[in-house]
Amino acid sequence: MTQSPAHPVSANLVLDEPIFDKLTLIGIGLIGSSIARAARARNIARHIAVSSRRVETLTQAEDLQLGDSYTQDAGEAVKDADCVIVCVPVGASEQTAKAIAPHLKPGAIVSDVGSVKRSVIDQMQPHLPSNVHFIPAHPVAGTEKSGPASGFETLFDNRWCILTPLPDTDQDALDRLNRFWAACGANMEQMDADHHDLVLAITSHLPHLIAYNIVGTANDMEIVTQSEVMKYSAGGFRDFTRLAASDPTMWRDVCLHNKDALLEMLARFSEDLSALQRSIRWSKGDELFDLFTHTRGIRRAIIDAGQEVDLPDFGRQAGLQQSDDGNSSK
Repeated sequence: MTQSPAHPVSANLVLDEPIFDKLTLIGIGLIGSSIARAARARNIARHIAVSSRRVETLTQAEDLQLGDSYTQDAGEAVKDADCVIVCVPVGASEQTAKAIAPHLKPGAIVSDVGSVKRSVIDQMQPHLPSNVHFIPAHPVAGTEKSGPASGFETLFDNRWCILTPLPDTDQDALDRLNRFWAACGANMEQMDADHHDLVLAITSHLPHLIAYNIVGTANDMEIVTQSEVMKYSAGGFRDFTRLAASDPTMWRDVCLHNKDALLEMLARFSEDLSALQRSIRWSKGDELFDLFTHTRGIRRAIIDAGQEVDLPDFGRQAGLQQSDDGNSSK
């Protein structure tokens, strides 16, 4: 695992010269539209081509002026593109690779934004021509919102973008993609695809599964009425609902395409939950106190790393107006 210096390019710096003449985005939801906004505002690409299978989504993207050209045909969108970023649910990666492969120009960089990497590599690599540079990527940023209108320019500022290059990846292409994401505001890191999937299983995928499960359990409990759930959601439950509001298609695909790592983390979580249950059952206060003290320290470390704010309500009440504008960070 290698890490580059944080922010080689200032998050708010407009580049003198674009990194790419033509940037193509396949899919224009939260991540794709945020890339488009950052690329436009920071002069990262001269031309932004947008492709979406749904005409309604494409129309919305055009109304928001997210690109310079728009088409439902992914093959048409990637013609003459220097960089193609696939922003679709990971389950659609293979279909997308097949659609764009015949139309890619030699030397083009092809990347993605999926939070699962091994499956994306297995789905896409066999179909892409050998004369393009396939470099999987994962910007670790997002909100529970989805769709073209949910994106915003600063989504990637001071967030991590993980690249999982293949063994024979061209260094010049890798450097250009690093520069691209740094210009979008991200801190850059590289790691092996399998290690990435294990790390994200515990830091992202498992928390989302727990959130979906807790919210579903509360909804199913007849003893807790719907009005009580809403009334008292100022507690921890409300923050679980924020995760549980995430895009269902994306998270279905994450579960199915990172199942080995996720099942391993679920097994470990179940063991630790059983230990916690025993501590409560046998009134082992010292064990509970030690656990809660340790986890409180982890929260402090996240704040110190600049990945959260040390404010009441996680700063979200202070940023309520920003959230209403679609600019809340996850």
